[in-house]
Amino acid sequence: MAAPYPANDPLLSGGFAPIRSEIDCADLVIDGDLPDLTGTLYRIGPNPQYAPRGRYNPLQGDGMVHAFHFENGRVAYRNRWVRTRQWTLERAAGRALFATSGDPRDADASVARVTTDGVANTHVVPYADRLLALEEGHAPIELDPATLETRGPFTFDGRLPRNMSAHPKRDPATGELLFFANFPTRKFDGALGFYIADARGALVRAESIAGPYSALVHDFAITRRFAIFVVCPVTLSLDRLRSGRPPIAWEPARATHIGVVPRDGSTAQTRWYTTGACMVWHTVNAYEDGDRIVLDVCKQQAPAFADVDGRQPETPNLRQYLTRWHIDPEANRIDAQRLSGVVCEYPRIDERRAGLDYRFAYFAAIGGPGTGDPFHRALARFDHVTGAMQTYHAGARRAVSEPVFVARRGATDEGDGYLLATIYDEARNASHLAVLDARDVVAGPIARAYLDHRVPMGFHGSWREAAHV
Repeated sequence: MAAPYPANDPLLSGGFAPIRSEIDCADLVIDGDLPDLTGTLYRIGPNPQYAPRGRYNPLQGDGMVHAFHFENGRVAYRNRWVRTRQWTLERAAGRALFATSGDPRDADASVARVTTDGVANTHVVPYADRLLALEEGHAPIELDPATLETRGPFTFDGRLPRNMSAHPKRDPATGELLFFANFPTRKFDGALGFYIADARGALVRAESIAGPYSALVHDFAITRRFAIFVVCPVTLSLDRLRSGRPPIAWEPARATHIGVVPRDGSTAQTRWYTTGACMVWHTVNAYEDGDRIVLDVCKQQAPAFADVDGRQPETPNLRQYLTRWHIDPEANRIDAQRLSGVVCEYPRIDERRAGLDYRFAYFAAIGGPGTGDPFHRALARFDHVTGAMQTYHAGARRAVSEPVFVARRGATDEGDGYLLATIYDEARNASHLAVLDARDVVAGPIARAYLDHRVPMGFHGSWREAAHV
């Protein structure tokens, strides 16, 4: 008999509370004027199928994919757990077996020597007629784009050595997929794996980058000629772990390092630039301005990790702000500029401008780390021409997801399209999919598609045109 989830764990209650059902609904109730879209929005996040053993870390929760399919003025919905090896073993046992705390001592003895293929809960990305569920520590898990059936690990015909990051970048001109792996050999020596796959799904480049130190690196950026890595001093130390101290710690004295890797050269040509200590989980976009590189990020002064002496960061330093870095190779320096005073995270762009000069960026805003509110309450659009951050506030009892941009049918201008985001409504204890005109975010949703249940607050998502489904 399945045990209840702990009622006193805020990461397993309210908007974070898991759902225990896989659901199909052919026709969601629509309020408003649904635009002419044909395709599928996929979202993914942690959804543990059983009450966790020990402390719960959402990064270790079973991945669940939610699919909203638009066609002929209707929206259909389907959700499925990713059938990882871990999920399958626990389903057979009828209880949690693996440690979600990150401490292997919390796992059941029966799985002490079991090698898993991860939890596949961080991002879901269409690529080369496939749908890939991604996380940090393992290879992608391939899903059927229509049914969400799990097909199994995807390793680029065995050429992917081990793991793959959750934030690959697609070059809009070539169709290439660029990505990296943190801790690619588990040596924790600061190395990063760097990979390029062609538009057909073949891995064409695999190299190692010598990083400054072992750190949590979650995202990166590309331009036409470069891949750009931000290594912040949230370090991982096996020596600390062996001595009984936290393995992850904030070490601001190490500073933040930005590596610029030539896409057509060798990783031995990587140039590193140093700036003040900060934390960046997500990049927005990057592009070349003559010989300089412009890199936009969501930046914290400090992350929610204690330093090596156990001191916690001051709460206001956890807030994330849109920040622009100008990287000047000739002067060998980085200049930083905060672009907005609105707290924001989970950035997205019109991905046709990835790696290119661009005008608009979209965010989940108003809330999150350092604000006293675990949820983001607004969707936002920043305009690099006017410098304005336009926001739609969903309400004090509504939590928004990361917005995904979808171009209007036939539109070629940047930003001419829609934002799709799920919104959890505490009053209903259920979610709906909101559709906003990306040119007028302040006006709020032009249409909503209602679910009878919540979509637990998750991480990332992607749009896939119907021609590929």
